[in-house]
Amino acid sequence: MHHFAYQDGRLFAENVDIETLAIDIGTPFYVYSEATLRRHFRVFADAFADAEILVAYSVKANSNIAVLKTLASEGAGADVVSGGELQRALHAGIPPNKIVFSGVGKTRDEMRAALTADIYQFNVESEPELRALGDIAVSLSKTASIALRINPDVAAGGHEKISTGKAEDKFGVPWSQARALYSAAREMPGIAVKGVDVHIGSQIADLAPFEAAFKKVGSLITDLRADGNVIDRLDLGGGLGIPYGKGAAPPHPDAYAKMIKRVTAPLGVQLIFEPGRMIAGNAGILVSRVIYVKESEERRFLIIDAAMNDLIRPALYDAYHDIIPVTDRAGRECIYDVVGPICESSDRFAKARALPELEAGDLVALMSTGAYGAAQTSQYNSRPLVPEILVSGAQHAVIRTRPSFDEMIANEHTPDWLS
Repeated sequence: MHHFAYQDGRLFAENVDIETLAIDIGTPFYVYSEATLRRHFRVFADAFADAEILVAYSVKANSNIAVLKTLASEGAGADVVSGGELQRALHAGIPPNKIVFSGVGKTRDEMRAALTADIYQFNVESEPELRALGDIAVSLSKTASIALRINPDVAAGGHEKISTGKAEDKFGVPWSQARALYSAAREMPGIAVKGVDVHIGSQIADLAPFEAAFKKVGSLITDLRADGNVIDRLDLGGGLGIPYGKGAAPPHPDAYAKMIKRVTAPLGVQLIFEPGRMIAGNAGILVSRVIYVKESEERRFLIIDAAMNDLIRPALYDAYHDIIPVTDRAGRECIYDVVGPICESSDRFAKARALPELEAGDLVALMSTGAYGAAQTSQYNSRPLVPEILVSGAQHAVIRTRPSFDEMIANEHTPDWLS
């Protein structure tokens, strides 16, 4: 569910008119619904109300400070994968004891910053990382609480570029090496073994691969405890899918929670989750204006002012997003390739998509872009980063401004010999 709907034929975000925003702010821009962010977090957390959990929102999905503050006010923690995301989480008021640091390539400086902040847990992905973390912790007279991320070699479907739980993926400790590395970690100074971590991918629409991976990790916990490890946390990552406008509906969080509680009940562990897309995905839309309608011999192109630098998911993952007119209309439909102005053939949001007949100047909304939309934007083709807007009821605020050209080049400098 989201809070974007037509009122008298005009698209609204909660009680804010999208067309009015477009006139005031200019296109393209992202707009997020605070009510949707809060509702999605509560639906997920409430599904585990009778369990000991930490919901550490995956900052990479949407890292805007206002979004993080909104979720922090709901009690969310943060799953971070860089030093910058760590600083964002702290700046947004997320307590360090609710922050988990994931990722395969943590630098020593990032480890040092996280240890200094006294975060809750490091999800360690390799032996070299584990040894570096131990060295830094000792140098700071700190102890790093860790879970080893285990690769369960479970295929989860979805796009190959967002799969993380198969043996050939770069993530996690190989299954065959897990027990030996836990034994080594238990003896390392500066390291406190606390749990096990697993994350098998993103946009997963079936509970079966989750259950297979979680059962496998459950058996590992039993073995690790028999080896003398104290395991009291189980980090199950994120990955629960959302509806993007086509395909099977993903499992509801209630069904997800029911399965997890059944599988993990005998383990007696705290459960840690890292949802991102499930919370932010349907809480945002990208609004764009039609520049031209171009007719060719074989295709009709709808050229809009948003581009792949503003939303890269279709180019990167072949992702599908519903596209709807901001002014509702019935009648004739046309088949369009919806494309942006960047000089790349991959700058395409939809191919052969049936849409109401549109013309230059019309506004469209690309739906379900609250996750991995603005967070992945760039200034390719020297296009400015698009604004982000947060709405709450009838209120709205610009939470990221569109930079001017001077601001875009402020960090670039000409050497003296070219002056």
